[in-house]
Parts: sequence; structure tokens; C-alpha cells
Amino acid sequence: MTVRDTTTGYGWPTRIVHWAMAVAIVGMYVLGLWMVDLDYYSAYYHSAPDLHRSIGMILLLVLVARLLWRLANDKPSDSNLSAFERFAARTVHWGFYPLLFALMASGYLMSTADGRPVEVFDWFSIPALTHDKSLEKPAGEIHETLAHLTILLVIVHTLAALKHQFYDRSGVLSRMWSGPPSNGPEAS
Repeated sequence: MTVRDTTTGYGWPTRIVHWAMAVAIVGMYVLGLWMVDLDYYSAYYHSAPDLHRSIGMILLLVLVARLLWRLANDKPSDSNLSAFERFAARTVHWGFYPLLFALMASGYLMSTADGRPVEVFDWFSIPALTHDKSLEKPAGEIHETLAHLTILLVIVHTLAALKHQFYDRSGVLSRMWSGPPSNGPEAS
């Protein structure tokens, strides 16, 4: 089983983090939509936002690790794509990083505007950098907009992967699911 990414496919760390983040991002979006409609008397009024914040901070740490891993590894070849498809793929893939960082930063600012830290599953706290309640509303609006943009990008990414896998039969989805071929020159 290959650990590092190669020009023929992704290693297991990249694949596990990719799919875990995909599930978490979609789950966080659904959780966010659900929790904003909770009223004060709901049993989940406090626990849902606590869960959302905790997962968001863990995702931020994973995103940093993922970016560093991406920079230190080869990228599977995209030579079977047209010039436009290569440009679009790079734009979407690299677009996820600043979008997700901004999404998580706005969530952090919204959550800490009152000066309280973010408690991450009661494991550790991330202190507030400011105590400015006036940041809560604009940070919340930015967070909501970025969440919608993130899901749109996820949909575009998913549709493109499905198109390449099933219409073009390029095997692009297989590389992210199964990794490099075990009989290839770069298998290890």
C-alpha cells in the first residue's frame, strides 16, 4: 500500500484525508443549516454549535496538514485532460484551500467575538484573539456565504470527477479511491 502520492495515483494518507474531509464538509454544511433554526428550548441549542465549532477547528488543523502534505508530494498526472480541464482542475483544487481557510477563520471570529475561547471537544481551547462583539454579525454573514460557495465548489468538483470517471473513462476517481496501480513503476 503506497504512502506517498505518485504520478500514477494518491497514497493512502491523501485518500483517507480527502474522503474524511469530504464527508465532514458536507456534514458540517448540513449541521450548520439545521442548527441555525434551533430555538432556545431545543435540546440541541448549545450542543449542536459546540459540535460544529469543535469539528471546524479539527478540520482547520487537518487542512493545514493536508496542504503541507500536498506541497511535499508528487501529483498524479493530468496529461489526459485538455488544457481547459487542467486549468479548471487546478483552479478548483487550489481554490478549496483559501476558501476553506476563510470559511474556518470567519467561523472562528464569529464564535470568539464575545471574547470566549473555542472549546474543542473539551480536549483543548483555542483562545479568542479579540473581544469585539461587533464582529459577530459580519463574520457570521461571511461564514454563511462561504459555506454556500464551498458546497457549490464541492458539487462542481464531484460532477467533474464523475464525468471523468464515467464519461471520459479516465480513471481519475479510481486514483482517489484505490491509489496507484500496484503493478506500476512507482508502486511501493
